[in-house]
Amino acid sequence: MVNYKQLKDIANILRCDSLISTTEAGSGHPTSCLSCAEIISVLFFNEMSYDRKNAFNPDNDEFILSKGHAAPILYSALYRGKFIIHHPNSLRKLRSPLEGHPVPSPHIPFIKVATGSLGHGLSIGVGMALASKLQKRKFKTYVLIGDSESAEGSVYEAMELASHYGLNNLTAIIDVNRLGQRGETILGYNTYSYKKRFESFGWNVLIVNGHDIRQLIKAFSKTKNSKKPSIIIAKTIKGKGVSFLEDKNGWHGKALNKEQLEKALKEIPNPDIPKLIIKKPKQIKHKYEKKSKLLFTEYEIGKMTATREAYGNALVNLAKIDPKVLAIDGEVSNSTMSEKVKQTAPEQFIEAYIAEQNMAGMALGLSKKDFNVFASSFAAFLTRAHDQIRMTAVSGPSSITFCGSHVGVSIGEDGVSQMGLEDISMFRSLPFSFIFYPSDAVSAEKLVYLAYKTPGLKYIRTTRPKTPVIYKNNENFPLADFKILKESDSDKIVIAGAGITVHESIKAYEKLKQKKISVAVVDLYCIKPFNIKKFIKFVNEHGNKLLLVEDHYPEGGIGEMLSSYMANSKIEIKTLAVGSIPHSGTEEELLDEQGISWKNIVREIKAMI
Repeated sequence: MVNYKQLKDIANILRCDSLISTTEAGSGHPTSCLSCAEIISVLFFNEMSYDRKNAFNPDNDEFILSKGHAAPILYSALYRGKFIIHHPNSLRKLRSPLEGHPVPSPHIPFIKVATGSLGHGLSIGVGMALASKLQKRKFKTYVLIGDSESAEGSVYEAMELASHYGLNNLTAIIDVNRLGQRGETILGYNTYSYKKRFESFGWNVLIVNGHDIRQLIKAFSKTKNSKKPSIIIAKTIKGKGVSFLEDKNGWHGKALNKEQLEKALKEIPNPDIPKLIIKKPKQIKHKYEKKSKLLFTEYEIGKMTATREAYGNALVNLAKIDPKVLAIDGEVSNSTMSEKVKQTAPEQFIEAYIAEQNMAGMALGLSKKDFNVFASSFAAFLTRAHDQIRMTAVSGPSSITFCGSHVGVSIGEDGVSQMGLEDISMFRSLPFSFIFYPSDAVSAEKLVYLAYKTPGLKYIRTTRPKTPVIYKNNENFPLADFKILKESDSDKIVIAGAGITVHESIKAYEKLKQKKISVAVVDLYCIKPFNIKKFIKFVNEHGNKLLLVEDHYPEGGIGEMLSSYMANSKIEIKTLAVGSIPHSGTEEELLDEQGISWKNIVREIKAMI
C-alpha cells in the first residue's frame, strides 16, 4: 500500500511518461492521459489486486482501458509497477509491443483485449464480471471509459445487462474531461445528467473530483458494499498539470514538440518512484472436470432435420461433458436452438437479449476468463456487431464460436431483413477466422465439435429449413477439407454447394443423370481455411469446369473466394448467387427467383457443356 502523497507522486510520474513517450513517438494522445493520471494511480497502486508474476492468475482483478487512446499512461503504469520490461519510450515503434492503442501481446500479458474502437470495454467487462460469478471467484473488473464514448449505444447495452445480472463485482470509471476530439462532449461537465442517466440503468453512481486521491479511494471503497454494479463519475481536466494544455480544445491526439515538452515537464513534479507493494489476490480453488465421454446424437439417413437443431443438440452434448462451455444468445434461442442448453444445463446458458454488440463483447470477456463460448443469433443480426467481432479477432487467442442461423433466401416468407446474405463476407475478412457451413444434421454436429476444439474465432452458418440427412453418423469432417458426394470418371463439370445448395446440387445431379449428363457434386463444408490445391486437382480431374452455387450475395461469398484462388488455374468457373434484393416468398420460390435452385443449376450446366 502507498500513501496519498505517494499516489499523487505516481500520478505525476505517469503524466511525465505519457508526455515524453508521445513526443518521442511523434504521435499519440497525451492530454487524454493527463486527465486520468490519478485514476490510474489509485487503481493500479491502491485498489486492484494482482499477481505481478502471473498475468493469467484466475483471481487477478481485471482492468480494461475502454478509452484505448490513453494507452501511453497504461503502459507507464505497467512499466512502473514492474508488470512489463518495455520502457514507455518505445511507444508506437514497429518492433515494440506498445502500440498506439492496446493490443494483447506475449510481452504485455496483462492486456487481455484490444481496445480503442470506442464503446467496447464495458461489454467485455460484463463478460469478465459474469465469469467471476460463474467461477465463484472474488476478482473484480474495472473499466475506464471516456466521456466521449459514453455516446455509444453499446455502453448502455452493457449497462442494462450488468444491472440485470446484479454484477456488483463490476466497477466502471468515466473520465469526464469535457473535451472530445473536436470539441465539447455531448454532456460536457453536466455530471448530474450522467448520474441520472446511469442510475436509470440500475447502477450505483458516485461523483468525485477525478484529481483528488482521497475522493477516489473513498469512492472505490464504497463500491465494495454495493449490491449493484458501480460507476464512478470522475470530473477531470483534459491536459491536467500543464497550463497551456488544461481544458484547451484542439490538443486531442497531438504530441508535444521538444520545446513544448520541455516547458510542460517544468510544470509537473517528477519525484522518484516510491517502492510499490501491490496486493496479491486471494487464491480461490475452483476445479473444472470434464464429466463424461462425449456422446453423439444419432441421425437417420434421409430424415429431415434442420442444421440449427443439430447445432443445439451438439451444444447440449458439449455442455454435459465440459462446464466451461457456455451458450449465449440474443433472445432468439428458440430459433437458433441454443435454448436446448438452457433447458438441460441452465447454469451454462446466458441470455444476452436483443443487444448483439454487447453479446459479442461479453463473449470476448468470458472467453478471456477461460470459457469456451458459443454465441448465437440470426446471421443478419450479427452484422451489426461487426466492429465488436472485428476487435475480437485482433484480441489474440480465444475460444469463441459465433453461430448465425436463418441464412440466405431459403428462410422464406420472413423477407430480406431476416436473411443473412452478407455474413460469409464479414467473417471471411477477419484475420485468422474459421468458417463452417454444414449441409445436414451430421455435418452440423461434427462441425460444432470441430469448433469446440479449434482455438480462435469461428463462425458456423446454420439453415432454417429442414434438410435431409446425407451423411452417416461416423463421418468425419477435417478442418480445411470438403466432401465429394458424387463423382465418376466421365464427369464434365463439378458442382460445388454449401448448406442448402448442396441439396439443390444433389437434385440437379439426379435430373442430369437421367439425361446422361455426368457431373460431380462437392460439399464445401469448410469455407475458411480451404484446401485449394486439393480442390483444383479434383476439378481438373473432373471436367476442368466448376459451377459454384451459394445462398449468399456474390460479393465476398464463396464464389468470389474460389475465383480469386483459381484465377491462374485455367478452370472455367461460373457462380450462381443471390443477385438481387429478395422478396418474401416460399423457400422454393425464392431459390428459383434468385437463380440458385436445382432447376437453375440444370439450366446452367447445359449451357456450360
